Amino acid sequence: MTRLLTSFLLLVLLQPALAQRKYNRTSADTLQIYMVRVEGGSFDLGSDDEAADRRMAHNVKLTDFSLGTYEVTQHQWYTIMGENPAASNRCPDCPINNVSWAEVQSFIEKLNARTGKHYRLPTEAEWEYAARGGVKEKLVVQKTNPRGGVNEFLVNDRGERRPEKELPGKRYSGRSAGPQSIAWYKDNAHDHAHEVGRKQPNQLGIYDMCGNVEEWCADFYATSYGGKNPVENPKGPGSGKSHVVRGGSFASEANELVVTRRAAYLPDTKSVSLGFRLAEDVK
Repeated sequence: MTRLLTSFLLLVLLQPALAQRKYNRTSADTLQIYMVRVEGGSFDLGSDDEAADRRMAHNVKLTDFSLGTYEVTQHQWYTIMGENPAASNRCPDCPINNVSWAEVQSFIEKLNARTGKHYRLPTEAEWEYAARGGVKEKLVVQKTNPRGGVNEFLVNDRGERRPEKELPGKRYSGRSAGPQSIAWYKDNAHDHAHEVGRKQPNQLGIYDMCGNVEEWCADFYATSYGGKNPVENPKGPGSGKSHVVRGGSFASEANELVVTRRAAYLPDTKSVSLGFRLAEDVK
């Protein structure tokens, strides 16, 4: 009887953990791309307190768009491209990896032709806005006229925006104070990618934006990141040698998972820790 009671209590305690480890699909169609509609708004893109290519923080206004609930999976890639180039933990529901920016464009073109959709890669502004939680980003305000921030912030007596170091969710894409429950990264991933949607989502219901695999964005990369003037729906420079990559991966340290992290990869780069998710305009 004692053993039975202990087993029951253990099951109850594990229930939330088991529930979050389910890829919440409602369709058997491989090409059902689950999307979250992201309500547009204004926010501060970047950070004045981090690496040079994340400065300066500048106000950006975005219109509504949709973003993939999950990273594109190996099964979805195989269904469209007829091959699976993944070089890490090959499994149908793991994120596709080891694909170049150009190959991603070819996948999207074929996917759109087959589905009649208009999928694309997200801009890095869209990516960061969605990672922060969009209009659901929790704001903690002491004074009036808040501008935005890194998930949670305070405005001091001089009207200056400053991150609140003691509040949860200050840097990562999720409700948690740390990455353990929301991201596969160096400390818990055992050096490989995992099935999408098995960690907790962020405030918008989007999974794995902090870890699992890094994600290609549409923009060319520029180190001159922004100015003081507000910008609407930025798409990055008109040309360049490298494209922007956002988010961290299963190989990342915790400080590489932050929503402001940027990287520049040549378009022919392939990596076991690099994949993507889809975006779509809202009509």
